[in-house]
Amino acid sequence: MSKYNARRTLYDGVWFDSQKEQQRYVQLKLMLKAGKITDLELQPRYDIHVNNKYICFYKADFSYNDENTNLVVEDVKSPMTAKLPVYRLKKKLLRACHGIDIVEV
Repeated sequence: MSKYNARRTLYDGVWFDSQKEQQRYVQLKLMLKAGKITDLELQPRYDIHVNNKYICFYKADFSYNDENTNLVVEDVKSPMTAKLPVYRLKKKLLRACHGIDIVEV
């Protein structure tokens, strides 16, 4: 168990950091099968560069295209982890460097 009381869970051959994340994956797979989303990706990585220098990376929980082909990047967060300073900074950097807003689930 992690310090945030999340339990790693194995489902569909994939390890998830929490049961909440695994449950969201099940929902997204159903949406994919129903044709509501496309291009579901688990743990996509986004490198952050500022002034052509590598700063860090951000790894989301999921990304996919919605019905209007808009890219959606999701992160499953508890109220506690959504407030962590490193996460908040990376969220701002992802928006500034890639124009991507993270959807917190």
